[in-house]
Amino acid sequence: MTEPLVEFLPAGTPVDLSNCEREPIHVPGSVQPRGVLIAVSDPDFVVQQVSENLGDLIGVHWRAALGRPLTEVLGVAAASAVIRSASAFGDLRERNPVEITLDVDGDPVPVDALLHRAVIRADEPVPTEFPAGRDPGSSLLVELEPARGPRPFSFPNTYQAVRGTIGDLNRASSLQQLYDITATAVRTLTGFDRVMVYRYDADYNGEVVAEAKLPELNSFLGLHYPASDIPAQARALYEKNWIRLISDVDYVPAGLQPTLHPASGLPLDLTYSTLRSVSPIHLEYLRNMGVRASMSISLLRDDKLWGLIACHHYSGPHAPPYATRAAAEFLGSTLSLRLVDRAEEDEIRRALRVRSTLAWLTAATLDEDRPLAETLLGSRSLLDLVPADGVAVHLQGTRGSRGVALPVTVADGIAAWAAAQGDDVVATDSLPHTADRLGVPAELASGVLVLPLPEGQYVLWSRGEAVQHIDWGGDPHNKAIAEREGNGVRLSPRKSFDRWRETVRDRSEPWTTQQVSEATELRTHLLEALYARSRSTVRAAERLQRSLLTDPPQHDRLEVAVRYVPAAPGAQVGGDWYDVFGQPDGSTMLVIGDVVGHDTEAAASMAQLRGLLRGIAFDSSDGPAAVLARLDAATHGLQVGALATVLVGRLDHVGGPAGGMRLRWASAGHLPPIVVDPDGRERLLTAPRPGLLLGVDASATRTDQEDVLAPGSTVLLYTDGLVERRDQLFDDGVTLLGEALADLRGLPVGEMCDALLARLLPERSMDDVALVAVRLRAQAD
Repeated sequence: MTEPLVEFLPAGTPVDLSNCEREPIHVPGSVQPRGVLIAVSDPDFVVQQVSENLGDLIGVHWRAALGRPLTEVLGVAAASAVIRSASAFGDLRERNPVEITLDVDGDPVPVDALLHRAVIRADEPVPTEFPAGRDPGSSLLVELEPARGPRPFSFPNTYQAVRGTIGDLNRASSLQQLYDITATAVRTLTGFDRVMVYRYDADYNGEVVAEAKLPELNSFLGLHYPASDIPAQARALYEKNWIRLISDVDYVPAGLQPTLHPASGLPLDLTYSTLRSVSPIHLEYLRNMGVRASMSISLLRDDKLWGLIACHHYSGPHAPPYATRAAAEFLGSTLSLRLVDRAEEDEIRRALRVRSTLAWLTAATLDEDRPLAETLLGSRSLLDLVPADGVAVHLQGTRGSRGVALPVTVADGIAAWAAAQGDDVVATDSLPHTADRLGVPAELASGVLVLPLPEGQYVLWSRGEAVQHIDWGGDPHNKAIAEREGNGVRLSPRKSFDRWRETVRDRSEPWTTQQVSEATELRTHLLEALYARSRSTVRAAERLQRSLLTDPPQHDRLEVAVRYVPAAPGAQVGGDWYDVFGQPDGSTMLVIGDVVGHDTEAAASMAQLRGLLRGIAFDSSDGPAAVLARLDAATHGLQVGALATVLVGRLDHVGGPAGGMRLRWASAGHLPPIVVDPDGRERLLTAPRPGLLLGVDASATRTDQEDVLAPGSTVLLYTDGLVERRDQLFDDGVTLLGEALADLRGLPVGEMCDALLARLLPERSMDDVALVAVRLRAQAD
């Protein structure tokens, strides 16, 4: 879900439903009057900006506060507590609230002070009273909320307040249980009349998936709400500030004075403010729903908004104290983590299963004695790779299908249409609309995923119509009403939120990004298989191997070269492989492996192991040893039945001025890496124990080793075909390789690999060879 960039309205532009998606809600210029806001200079703590309702809380008029030290406005004791907290190291918000007591006309008033810093940017000309070019820096925002009544519990005991609920969440066995537990707990904690868990779809339409409410209230469970109800800039704020309270929808905003921050000449950014005034359109929307107070808690996945916990109160204003809100926010964060954990667990299981199927199918295509269509529709079939109602194939003159069979003329027509699109993979979940000229009945195929192949061949998955009955909270196609305002007409939010049912037809379940990606990978392997079937079995296996051994990614700090040399003609194909891929965190994975044995079975096992390892290691923070342990467990659980030596390495930045990189690696019985330092010194990176081969014992202990490489260093991973000879000892071969690597280190990495192979590899080698060479680029002075 990617949000578009928002071009905000100019200040002062009237806002209605036609332009509210461009309202700059992060700079409203006012706050909710349940508290006051004071912006002070940092670090001298002089008042720069203040909300107009300052006198209501502390008895000092806002004009009298401007330009004065905070100690003179709040009093020495209260201001000192604020200053101490603001001067401490770390995130201010982690220490909120600062519990202070104000002296107002001789009466003690307990107050929660909430602190955060706002970066002040002079994006427009700096006012003349400041020297040109001055960096205004940051401003400390102090928000004061009266602590009405006894505090429910001290803020440090937030976890204790929700400890039982955390245990319930950890024991939940389904997503629905997670939703229900959270909704009930937040309502019990905060006292709102209704609490809902609200989940977004791919287009940010929302659905109420759980609800806890007063018995007399009508249910919103299962209702959907259009994305326009919470526009993009509001969703962006929810990703930054995870909780928002409107204690009274009828509040009169308290403006900030002066209107523009004196250090920047711009409105004050209230993104992280707890008192930030909200859009009048949103307040009108809530009033139309009969809501008198509301609170929202963000649910995030990978720092992106996944949903909300939405709290509504109908009987009047409602202002849970800060500690209660913080506890509710903590529950929301816990739910977010549990949702991510469950989603990742489900995705890992799915990815491992699909990777195993893909590797099996890919390897099985090497059996030239079996028709390719029959291979893909066997006990492990294309329906195990991509879930669908049916799949049809037309390969090498043979047709076949599994599941719901499409008539041949229909399948051929869809395949021809897909081929005409010019893409490697064509997917749609609304074929009757996308290709209406085909006239395919929706109940037969509303969704198709097609792999067009040469000479009219194809693979085609189909899904029938999935009729959806969506219950909306009001008509989503009539989201606004026109109301006369003076001499003009403005668009206002809808006033009816009655259940409105929409029936969606001619659509199937959508194809996911992962399913399209996996089908794309299958197409690559099918192209290789179709080509290889015209050659010998050995050549077919070799082509599969080459299709998997891809070029390494480019890296600005690394020079990487890979090489694979097949055995001499007449020798059996082997199971050597390499892999190099980047991680989202910037680190680089290095893999070298050798499946025990030769022939097509070794190549098939190599394909399975490579695919499983990629699925396990990508976007994982696991160290190499943990990756090998999970790979061992997966091969055992999935009954891959292969023995292999594997070495997994991870290169990441060390940091600091030296510019070096850390290499962590773990070995399953593989040959140790060789490092040549910038001064030419060669080192063999041995481990105390080489580790058992992969596939021997799924419970084998794997340990990480670590080395820091200086800029200019070269590290080489290799398979035994480069160092093992009948006429020399194994250790001698490794020694010769190290000496040759040091001797050739002055060459570019690619040329160095070619020179190593030319120097050390016999003319007719009976074993294949894989190499991964990485050099850390020297840092510029």
